[in-house]
Amino acid sequence: MVYLYLVLGFVLLIKGADFFVEGSSFVARKLKVPSTVIGLTIVALGTSAPEAAVSITAGITGNNDIALSNVIGSNVFNILMVIGVCALLMPFPAELAILKRDLPINVAATLVLLFFVIGNRKIDQYEGFLLLLGLVIYLVVIVRSALKERTEQKEEKEILQVPIWKTVIYIFGGILAIIYGGDLVVDSASEIAVTFGMSQTLVGLTIVAVGTSLPELVTSIVASRKGESGMALGNAVGSCIFNILFILGMSASLSPITAKVMNIIDLIVMLFVAVLILFFVFTGKKVTRAEGIFCVACYSIYIIYAAIR
Repeated sequence: MVYLYLVLGFVLLIKGADFFVEGSSFVARKLKVPSTVIGLTIVALGTSAPEAAVSITAGITGNNDIALSNVIGSNVFNILMVIGVCALLMPFPAELAILKRDLPINVAATLVLLFFVIGNRKIDQYEGFLLLLGLVIYLVVIVRSALKERTEQKEEKEILQVPIWKTVIYIFGGILAIIYGGDLVVDSASEIAVTFGMSQTLVGLTIVAVGTSLPELVTSIVASRKGESGMALGNAVGSCIFNILFILGMSASLSPITAKVMNIIDLIVMLFVAVLILFFVFTGKKVTRAEGIFCVACYSIYIIYAAIR
């Protein structure tokens, strides 16, 4: 029965995020916000909602290994698999704003998180509040950028035909599905870990992280195939930033998150992949198919390492 609950939780997470993103994207388009900004904010926040539900719930219930490991695993997955698979299917250029602002912020946020964890092997409540403050500053920068880049775009006919009540249902219905799905995933994953003798750290890095990162993968692939490369890359990078500043910030502010030596090793891996994608984009102003293959190969090696250690 526990496996059925795990599958049901993932379904609710994915479909809830899908509805939330669709409703939120409609509102963003009505406000005439560029696709890159949508990817970095609305879509990134929506697709990060599963990680938020899982990690915050885990933090409240005391499963801190899953809370921290889920974010680390999700960020590694976002960079290596989401961006890697998108580049593998269709190489895409990176917009200058993402290169100059968001990719360096992702590296900086990862460094700050590593500094917090190395300092005293945990993320204290005041450090959680500092991460949330960083999120507020980041959002202010994004909003100011959006106002500058705001363009007069023609409203699509199908957008105008979508009633407001349907948009509200999509947004709030999606949030409810995400929250309930997060509860199911944490509870069932923890039970499976005990049954098979797996550590909660391994479960968070693999099963939970991959499952809750599926919205990012699907959304970015669809965006990339539709020619919205800015939204595809922005979604992956924005999700990583939200995962650190919002999810861990909120989780730690509710209850301090303890860390193990393995978490420090995984954080170093997360920093490496953040620098790696910055290097790829900086050198060629795009992510090529060869770089996508390299990213996917690196993720495969990482999962093997996480499983056998």
